Amino acid sequence: MTTSFDRRTFLKGTTTGVGLGLFGAMGLYSYSSLRESFLPQVKRKMNDIGVLKSVNVTNISETSWFENAILMGDIKKAGGLLVNQYDYNWPPFGNGKGLGKGSYAEGIAKIKPYLPHDLEKAWEVISANTVSTDNAGGYAALLDIEEMDGTKRKFLLDSGWSYKWMDESFKREGIDKMLENKEIEALIISHEHFDHFWGLPVTLKYDPEITIYIPEGFYEEGKQYIKDSGHKGKVIEVKNGLNKIIPGLATYVFPIPIICRVFGEQSIYCNVKDKGLVSVTGCCHQGIIQFAETAYTELAYEKDNFYGIYGGLHISPFDDWDPKYDDLVISLKNYDFDVIGCNHCTGLVCANKFIQAGYPVVRGTAKHRSKDTAYLGNGDQIKFG
Repeated sequence: MTTSFDRRTFLKGTTTGVGLGLFGAMGLYSYSSLRESFLPQVKRKMNDIGVLKSVNVTNISETSWFENAILMGDIKKAGGLLVNQYDYNWPPFGNGKGLGKGSYAEGIAKIKPYLPHDLEKAWEVISANTVSTDNAGGYAALLDIEEMDGTKRKFLLDSGWSYKWMDESFKREGIDKMLENKEIEALIISHEHFDHFWGLPVTLKYDPEITIYIPEGFYEEGKQYIKDSGHKGKVIEVKNGLNKIIPGLATYVFPIPIICRVFGEQSIYCNVKDKGLVSVTGCCHQGIIQFAETAYTELAYEKDNFYGIYGGLHISPFDDWDPKYDDLVISLKNYDFDVIGCNHCTGLVCANKFIQAGYPVVRGTAKHRSKDTAYLGNGDQIKFG
């Protein structure tokens, strides 16, 4: 009896040991260069986008909404993540009929007379006709570029969501004056989502003639909203793939479906002299791996080095966690970024995992309603170069 028990225990232990050994070996294999030896070699295109001296990013607002529970509750009650975003009855497109019963046409009709010159009056109307009005925030960032000859150029990435919150944020960072003085030469919209695009009239209030870059894939409501908001300048619909804007700065449009019936995201690559590539995102719905791999296969950049990344990395936007997200955290190590400036839909849980993993995360100050110092908050800046 004793002998039999010992034998079974021995065999069980042996089997478990072999299983764990194999599992461990597979884990090591998955994250090692051994795996790459069995994959086809990637032919790099090495597109030259030029170089620039430095890029300074000001986080105007990374707080797209203030309470996850309110936003997710609205989405769930309205029918889920595939519902057309213009039907939620969120600000600014409210018709007073309640959650999930909105429409672009009815909502814009109530506020169009006030766009973009009287946003306070527009917000009064919006507050009376939309749901979860005060939960709206927005995402926007300013890119301050220094070219190789010392010339300074500014680009705005996204225009946020709430007219009220974004106007306050613009004034806090001096964006209103920069727009009025025509110091910002273009607005680059990352994608059509409510928290990046619906605050457009705030930008147009101060510069209605600004050039706007939108990614291919905008729906008719989005294109009409640009007109209805009082825009009088050029709109450039950027085709899928690489688009060079100035020496050292290019955008890339990823043709991908996104929740709430949005399609396509435009992200930014900056090639910094003697440093490497800086990748700037709105939400990075294409995924951080595809974002980095696209740079590797498409672009030539200084020292063949991933110098930095800034923006939302879309790993844990609602601060939940799935074990598969750990793979993303581990995989990020393969790209060996020198500097990581994350926030927004990266999620605080993920930012803390980056820090625990020893990644070079730049911490923030948790000012202006940003919730934690684990990532760059509202009003914080990061310089590359």
